[in-house]
Amino acid sequence: MLTNKRSGRTRLFTRLLTTIVGVLAVIVSLPALASAAPVTVIPGLPPIEIPGAPTTPKPTPKPKPAPTTEDTPGTPGIPNVKTSTGWIALAEDSTHTITWWHNGEVVKTMPISMGTNAHPTPNGVYHTREHYRDMYMDSSTYGVPVDSAEGYRTYVEYATRMSNDGIFIHAAPWSVAQQGKSNASHGCINVSTANGKWVFDNIPRGTPIVVRGTVGGQYDGN
Repeated sequence: MLTNKRSGRTRLFTRLLTTIVGVLAVIVSLPALASAAPVTVIPGLPPIEIPGAPTTPKPTPKPKPAPTTEDTPGTPGIPNVKTSTGWIALAEDSTHTITWWHNGEVVKTMPISMGTNAHPTPNGVYHTREHYRDMYMDSSTYGVPVDSAEGYRTYVEYATRMSNDGIFIHAAPWSVAQQGKSNASHGCINVSTANGKWVFDNIPRGTPIVVRGTVGGQYDGN
């Protein structure tokens, strides 16, 4: 009988001790519960935060890299030609421009108008020769009479000879509207008066000028 009483007391003590431990655990956990954001969870849906309750800061999304694009066309590559003056020029029919390099660095790009399909500027490597502050250009010098349908005698300024057969780079204010857009000359490289003067003042004799992309065949070097 005494054993039964002792067993009952032991069980009672054990229950009391378990209750006390449970109460203490609840008390200890209250601060954490107080700081937690109340969340309502509905099966199959994301948690819904209660307005006004403290929330956990969301991580800042990493910025997406800027989309890459292909390089836009720019300055053409310098022609692989020898130069005794440090200067090299490239006249391109596709862009109707001439680009000037000095010691490998681009110095100037200017709009041009070269020979029409009827009188195209031949492709190849020319070299600057005489410089003329002004002169008359005469079609009879290459076999076309001045009084013929294709003949002309025209006063020009700032002319730099490129070939013995009459091709020059020179000022042509009458073709400024075509320069940079289309071809309008009898074979010469037309530039504005300001650009013609720049060539006249800065480009020494013997400078290579490469003509590329015309329908004029190949320059024979004369």
